[in-house]
Amino acid sequence: MGRARANPLPLRIWPQVSAALSPVLSRYGLVIGFLVLWQVSTKLGWVNAAVFPPLDQIVSALWKGISTGALVDDIAISLQRSGIAFLAAVAIGIPLGLFMGQGRAIEQALDPLLQFFRQTSALALYPVFILLLGLGEASKVFVIFWATLFPILLSTIGGVKEVDRKLIEMARTYGAGSLAVFRRVVLPASVPAIFVGLRLSATTALLLLIAAEMIGANKGIGFQVMNAQYNFQIPLMFAAILLLALLGLAANAALVLLQRKLCRWAQPQA
Repeated sequence: MGRARANPLPLRIWPQVSAALSPVLSRYGLVIGFLVLWQVSTKLGWVNAAVFPPLDQIVSALWKGISTGALVDDIAISLQRSGIAFLAAVAIGIPLGLFMGQGRAIEQALDPLLQFFRQTSALALYPVFILLLGLGEASKVFVIFWATLFPILLSTIGGVKEVDRKLIEMARTYGAGSLAVFRRVVLPASVPAIFVGLRLSATTALLLLIAAEMIGANKGIGFQVMNAQYNFQIPLMFAAILLLALLGLAANAALVLLQRKLCRWAQPQA
């Protein structure tokens, strides 16, 4: 009898698998390589596992903290603090930015003050907020609000100022009033720039959240980072940091999805 022929199926499906993995590897290849290197280097003793624990221990600590409920309250409190501050910044920054962007005289009058406050670090002002508002929730929320307000405000102003003047003149030529020009031309054209500010502010809210919760807090993800470090619970410390990174990625992905739904006209055509 002749020799049995090898099954050619793996060879036939390999191009399909390669085509499917290629976009993933091109985008996330470095991240995957970094994580693999971290895991291998800690297991083989190339780095001190007491300082940089293996990824499996970090993931295990994160899962244990969530499944037992130890981190659930901290997540809820942190999201409440950053969410209130972010929504307040959106409620104030977008209308004020739209108003300042359309009024050149108003912008020129307020811009020096705005630039002065923008260059002042929110962390530098945190002791002032504590003196004025106390060490409770108000000062923590306000320092996050202060840091998240300016990216939204400046992006909105920039978006309004970059609206094509020819579109505004065309709308007025066809008899559109000031309100109609704002609703039909200025506001839609400013939305992409506004979302840039929203994404920057969402990231800033989480960054300031850590600093705010490291001072005078007994709950929150930032508190857990400091508490785990003080008690030398290094896997739990990295688990809390990983949790913050995942929350930041989730917030950014949600804003990107919302932008795509609201700005379909601005998406590049395939």
